[in-house]
Amino acid sequence: MSSNAPEIVLPFRVIHPLERVARLYTTASVKRQGEPMVEVNPNFAKEVIDMGGTTVNLCYQCGTCTASCPSGRQTSFRTRSLIKMTQLGMREEVLSSSDLWMCTTCYTCQERCPRGVEIVDVITALRNIAVAEGHMQETHKKVATAFMTQGHTVKLNDEFKALRESMGLPGVPPTVLSDDKAMSDFKKIVEKTGFTKLVGGD
Repeated sequence: MSSNAPEIVLPFRVIHPLERVARLYTTASVKRQGEPMVEVNPNFAKEVIDMGGTTVNLCYQCGTCTASCPSGRQTSFRTRSLIKMTQLGMREEVLSSSDLWMCTTCYTCQERCPRGVEIVDVITALRNIAVAEGHMQETHKKVATAFMTQGHTVKLNDEFKALRESMGLPGVPPTVLSDDKAMSDFKKIVEKTGFTKLVGGD
């Protein structure tokens, strides 16, 4: 008995349950149709947990974080996708993704998460791993360089000095900017921790 009903072509590939298990619990290479091979690292989530993202596996993909994200309204950043890729062990894809740096750490997602996932801690852990392996946005390198050289992430220019003085404050704040010894000690600490090399400094 034949049917005249048209053939239905799904716009996505149905993933077999065993493949999902393979992604989560084995070191495997997963290839989606028309896409390059994706290396799966089953220890990635544990690595993130050890770095401080202890609640990453509590996420059950409800999407509250993505729907709440102010950055996501202006960019392609999707918090939920980043967390899911981390759970699946897509290490290289996560660490090399520009999305990792679009989070402003505003905590909106974390405040609304029904599972109590400490999303900002997860993202911070991911960024720390990424930076340690040489993945860092140029804009963040510039901020880090400013921090290393002047002890502040924002340069104190004449405009800021005048603004401070108009408010009855000293033009130069009582920080490392006005204390040569403190600045010297600060630079020694930065050098000792390896932060200079980490961001590509001399």
